[in-house]
Amino acid sequence: MEFIQAFILGIVQGITEFLPISSTAHLLIFTKVFGWKELGSKDFVDAIQFGSVIAIVGYFWSLISSIIKGGIEAFKEKDWQREEWKILVGIVVGTLPALIFGFLLKDILPESALIIAIMSIIMALVLALAEKIGTRKRGFDSLQIRDGILVGLGQTLALIPGVSRSGSTLTTALFLGLERDTAAKFSFLLGFPTLTIATLYKSLKIFKSFQAHELPDNIVGLLIVGIISTFIFSYLSIAFLIKYLQTKNTLVFVWYRLAFGSAILAAIAAGWKG
Repeated sequence: MEFIQAFILGIVQGITEFLPISSTAHLLIFTKVFGWKELGSKDFVDAIQFGSVIAIVGYFWSLISSIIKGGIEAFKEKDWQREEWKILVGIVVGTLPALIFGFLLKDILPESALIIAIMSIIMALVLALAEKIGTRKRGFDSLQIRDGILVGLGQTLALIPGVSRSGSTLTTALFLGLERDTAAKFSFLLGFPTLTIATLYKSLKIFKSFQAHELPDNIVGLLIVGIISTFIFSYLSIAFLIKYLQTKNTLVFVWYRLAFGSAILAAIAAGWKG
């Protein structure tokens, strides 16, 4: 049964990590509803995000390698106006706020169903505003270092449960006038270092607990199942969103977030403890 739970959690993580609807919120609500306390621990669900990291690398390998290669060449040639250099520096600098605030606030921010519901609704309205006033005239070749800084600052909001890392970065990028699919690509690339570091940190915590005999003997197998499941559905989620945003807007996610947040509020009003 635990392996089935791990696989299902991987599905939820994979689908919701890259859609602007908050993977943390869905995993927390999902495990609370079904009472999966052991595998519902934040360390486990954060550790299986490694599957999402692999999916980013796999899907964007040619783009990531060209940015790194171009950035290195630009550094050697001191060509600070080269496109790859500006994107690379923007990603590095934009990653710092989330890492710094994530470290400082990791044990402070509450993870309640009420906060998830409220933030889901608030971010739905903010995304709708970005969709309405964003110019969507800038492509990937127009990215600047300041875009990385500003989208990185937007990413820090995702530390609050229910905000969504993908949602906050995508929304910020739309406000900056990026095309929808460009905003999504940049959101994924900017989130890659943060997601990788956070996943490695949580994995280290899990293995330390395992060595201290605080976790079940099959935890390694459960992690493998969860990571594989996460990878498969993360890859499919990335491919879907990139293609979807080439021709359609983000309003379907706005309506979904409003419905998700409202459903949680209704459950709480009916007596659910969350």
